[in-house]
Amino acid sequence: MKPIETRLAKLARKGDQRAFAEIVDLYKDKLYHLAYRMMNNRQEAEDVVQECFLRVYRNLDRYDENQKFSTWIYRIATNLCIDRLRKRRPIYSLDAESSEHEGLDGYAMLPSDDRTPESELILSETQRIIRDAIDTLPVKYKSVMVLRYLQDMSLQEISDVLDMPVTTIKTRVHRGREFLRKKLEHKL
Repeated sequence: MKPIETRLAKLARKGDQRAFAEIVDLYKDKLYHLAYRMMNNRQEAEDVVQECFLRVYRNLDRYDENQKFSTWIYRIATNLCIDRLRKRRPIYSLDAESSEHEGLDGYAMLPSDDRTPESELILSETQRIIRDAIDTLPVKYKSVMVLRYLQDMSLQEISDVLDMPVTTIKTRVHRGREFLRKKLEHKL
């Protein structure tokens, strides 16, 4: 018996809109979390997810049913993130503390979008330091580290998503950890 995603993809390929809607429901949150971890920007993450589903819909006929659907869709999302990160120009970091207002970061200067002071306090300092360190990783390490530790994928799954040998993935995970260790050793 084939996994549900494969059956849904087959139905969607035949024009079943409800089947495609179920695929979107199954993956929208997972892909958003992946994209947000890589892009560190809510709007860009939403754009990546939307573009990912557009590409999935347009390319359903290219999906190989012998391959895991999750691997295929994660590969599309990861590649979209990597492409955007490569094209990204340096931008002002909203996480940086404001030089004009001590103790406030850029987020505090933005108009609220359902954020409350209580919800802002929930973010711990350690998580922010780690997120900042992950953001400084080179793209080739960042994608592997996000998939491994934030999406909890196995090395084989990452290898399938990125279409690279497992040995390359192991090397990048190791180098990414070393990079983070050096970056964080004096901050934590």
